[in-house]
Amino acid sequence: MNERWLEELLRINDEEIKLSEKQAKILEAAIGIFSQKGYAATSTSEIAKKAGVAEGTIFRHYKTKKDLLLAIVTPTLTKVVAPFLTKDFVKKVFENEYGSYEEFVYALMENRYEFVKKHLPIIKIFLQELAFHDEIKSQIQVIFTENVLEKFKRIVEHFQENGEIADVPSGTVIRMTMTTVIGFLLARFMIMTDADWDDHKEMNATIYLLMNGLAAK
Repeated sequence: MNERWLEELLRINDEEIKLSEKQAKILEAAIGIFSQKGYAATSTSEIAKKAGVAEGTIFRHYKTKKDLLLAIVTPTLTKVVAPFLTKDFVKKVFENEYGSYEEFVYALMENRYEFVKKHLPIIKIFLQELAFHDEIKSQIQVIFTENVLEKFKRIVEHFQENGEIADVPSGTVIRMTMTTVIGFLLARFMIMTDADWDDHKEMNATIYLLMNGLAAK
């Protein structure tokens, strides 16, 4: 990681956030330790030591360790959110036209695969802390509803009208698609990391199984 990488991740609503050298070091150190040990098991003194700054410097930038966590996690909400919620992502994936639902799901999976591959340490932090911080969960619900849900529903309903996928509630199709994509990413990057992966072959097989489950009878 480096300062440029952090600034890219910390760009909220396309507004550039400038980091001081010490702030970049603090965030980089926190991301590294949080992703390895988890938030609760990490002390600010450990972060300060790894960053090469005095512990008091952390609290000049972030009032509490929780504020430091949210400084890392909040931008992630606008970039990935498990994993559907970035404006750039919505533009690239949800605002295109597709010849089939299968083609849409492949674009969705491939886009998030590349993102997770690039930003794995912070994705780990996000997933580790999701269950323990209500403010993170509530932000997910708001961002998903405002940025993704209606666009996702329109795509699903379009291919239902064409007879390509089953006539079941669109929310059911969305949930099944999301859990399939997220399950692949979790297995690939966090659970079965030592497996002999042929990533694109596995993506194609995963989507094939999803489509057979959704195919209209």
